[in-house]
Amino acid sequence: MKNKKKVLKNKKILLGVAGGVAAYKSVDLVRRLKDEGASVTVIMTDASKNFITPLSLEIASENRVYSGIFDDPMSHINLPREADIMLIAPATANIIGKFANGIADDLLSTCFLSFRGKVVIAPSMNWRMYDNPIFQENLRRLISYGVIQAGPDRGTLACGEEGIGRMADVSEIIEIIKSAFSKKDFFKKKIIVTAGPTREYLDPVRFLSNRSSGKMGYAIARACIRRGAEVILISGPSCLEQPHGLKSLFRVETAQEMRDAMFKHLPYTDIVIMAAAPADFSPEKKGKTKIEKSGKLAVNFKSTPDILSEMGKLKNKPLLVGFAAETGRRLDRAKKKLIQKNADIIV
Repeated sequence: MKNKKKVLKNKKILLGVAGGVAAYKSVDLVRRLKDEGASVTVIMTDASKNFITPLSLEIASENRVYSGIFDDPMSHINLPREADIMLIAPATANIIGKFANGIADDLLSTCFLSFRGKVVIAPSMNWRMYDNPIFQENLRRLISYGVIQAGPDRGTLACGEEGIGRMADVSEIIEIIKSAFSKKDFFKKKIIVTAGPTREYLDPVRFLSNRSSGKMGYAIARACIRRGAEVILISGPSCLEQPHGLKSLFRVETAQEMRDAMFKHLPYTDIVIMAAAPADFSPEKKGKTKIEKSGKLAVNFKSTPDILSEMGKLKNKPLLVGFAAETGRRLDRAKKKLIQKNADIIV
C-alpha cells in the first residue's frame, strides 16, 4: 500500500467555497484532498464566512486562505496561474450565475474567469432553486463551456424538505477530480467488470459463499471509468459504494445469475474483467424450508457455470481478463487456466 500511486499527488487544487450551508463540509474535503497528496489553496466568498471560519480552512489546508479581491492586487491572476484544477464546493446558485454570465465582482469569480484549466463545480442549494429554469440555463451554459458537474444528490435538505440539492459526497467529488486528471485511453471502450462473491443456497436461510469483499472489482471499475470507459459492473453481494460515473450496476446472488447478467450485456463489449469470485459448486437441491438441525447433514453438489471458459469459446469473444486465487504452485496453475479458459490475461 505504501507504493500505491496517487493520482492527485503534487497536484495544486484551487478550492472555491461559496456561501451555502454545505460550506462546513469543505474542511473534510480539504483534508481528504491532502490525504490524496494534493496541495489545496482556498478562496472564500464573504458569504461563506457565515458558515465556516477562514482559520478552520487555513489549518486544514496549511496554506493562506484568500477572500478579498484587494487583499493582494495580483491574486486573481497568480492563484489561477499556479493551479492545476479549480474546484468550487459548495457552488451556490449565486456563484454559478456569476460564472455563467461573466460577472467578476469578487475574488472567486475573477479567478474563475482567468483560469485556463479544468473546473469542477459541486452545486448545493434548495431543490426549488435547483429546478428553476434560469438556474438550469446557467448550469447548461457552464457545462457547454467544459465545466464538470459533480452532483447534486437527493436527500434531506437544510430546510428539512426532501429533494435534489445536497452537495455531492466528498468521495464522489474526489473521484471526479481524479477522473479529470486521468488519461482517457479507454474512451468509448465498453467494459464489463464483475466483483464480489456469489451465494449458493442450501435453504432459504443458509448459503455457501467465500470471503471476497468485491473491493478489487469495484476499484477496477473506478479505474476504467477514470480512463473514459463505459463500465457495466455486475456485483455479487457487497456493501461497497457504487462507483461514480458507472453506466450500470447489476446486483446478483448466484453464479448462474452472474453468468446470465454477463451474457445479456455481452454484445458490443470490448473487454470483460472477471474479478468476481463466483462459487465453483452449488447444492443439487435447495430446501424449500429451513433444514432442521438433526444429526449429520449430507449435501450433494453440482458444478456452477464456468463463465470464463464459456466466454472463451465464443467466436467473437471480447478481450478476457480472468483472476486465479491459488494456494500452491500459483504460476503453473495460472498458466494452465489461461490456456484452458482461452483467456487473454490471468491475474
